[in-house]
Amino acid sequence: MTYFVLFVQMYDRTISAPTSPTKMQQTGKRSWEEPVWMGSSPRVLNHDMKSTVSRSLQSLPTSSRSFEPGVGDILLLMRARMRLSLQERLWEFYQTRVNIPAEEQAMARRAALDICAELRVFLHAKLPDMPLREMYLSGSLYDDLQVVTADHAQLMVPLILEKNLWSSIPGEDTIMNVPGFWLVRRENLEYFPRSSSYWDRCMVGGYLSPKSVLEVFEKLVAGSINWPAIGSVLDYVIRPVVPSETLTLEVQYETDRKLYVDFLPLLVMEDGTSLIAKPHRLSAERNENLWRQSFRVAETARLRALDQEDGGCRCTCLKVAKAVCKLSPALHRLNSSQLTNTILLLSEKEGDWTQEALADRFLQLLRALVGHLEAGRLPCALGPKVNLFCELTEQEVDELGYTLYCALSDPEGLLRTEVEQP
Repeated sequence: MTYFVLFVQMYDRTISAPTSPTKMQQTGKRSWEEPVWMGSSPRVLNHDMKSTVSRSLQSLPTSSRSFEPGVGDILLLMRARMRLSLQERLWEFYQTRVNIPAEEQAMARRAALDICAELRVFLHAKLPDMPLREMYLSGSLYDDLQVVTADHAQLMVPLILEKNLWSSIPGEDTIMNVPGFWLVRRENLEYFPRSSSYWDRCMVGGYLSPKSVLEVFEKLVAGSINWPAIGSVLDYVIRPVVPSETLTLEVQYETDRKLYVDFLPLLVMEDGTSLIAKPHRLSAERNENLWRQSFRVAETARLRALDQEDGGCRCTCLKVAKAVCKLSPALHRLNSSQLTNTILLLSEKEGDWTQEALADRFLQLLRALVGHLEAGRLPCALGPKVNLFCELTEQEVDELGYTLYCALSDPEGLLRTEVEQP
């Protein structure tokens, strides 16, 4: 059991134990200790709210029989005021911090397109026999789901595999038992010996190794291309990022603007499964032959379809949550896929996603994340066997859970975070 789970349990027991019989209602629970996601908050009242409560108390009858309903009315008023305050703050945060100006997005896309064009020309000229489909740009910058700054894009590089020479095996069917990661096995070696396929050079132990594929491209992209010369022509400063989990280029296209372009080899299997060469974060050496299944396109499509059906605020809620995680160093480990899937799972239980319900859904998202972290498992909405928390360490689970659990008492505090300075 993690320290975070122990903390949650001890804290819950502490606040539920009354210190004085006079402070208890008949239910045995103090009214100001109702869960924050229901609308209450232990934060200090501001001057206006103190005045409101004071005036309301002065107007209360002194009869003990009618006193309790009056207190209930005050608490309901306080709850409504706090919920309204959070709603207003969320929309203000969305407009001023989350949304990226259209001009900035256009400039970043243009820079990414320039890099894509240069790489396409170079690879076709240097290795004309490498079996590739057309490269394309992808990621949140192209889905209108990027937040705070337009600073990240993905360059997808689809590899062509011979159907009779390669087959895919889901991770749960292997000895490693890692759902969401796949092995790509070389077949028919007795009839089609090694070197029959271009990608045999990247085979390790009978499997296509994403690490070896990345190494091939790294030698080309990071070692063979004269990026300073290309950058001077484009008026950019371009350099490979070292170290990096994947092959990443840093592109400074304005004095104060940088774009990071991830170079991602991609396999699209016959059944439509998309596999990318992004290694498992933990035990990388043991799992170096595993390809990561990507659900991003399908997840984004489902999220948008749900919002279109009911005019919902799911995408808005996601963008606010992504911005909070990007701006808060303590929440950096929560990624877009985890947040998206938490919202998709909530959508299966919660029907009200109107714009007016943004504050309630945001609080519900925080509470759901705390619950998943406490359980140590976040199932993928499109593949329930996949645990989207499987690459978090126990310490990271504790830190994330503690931060979000504390945020339930002051959700507006998450909106006051600043970008971590390098």
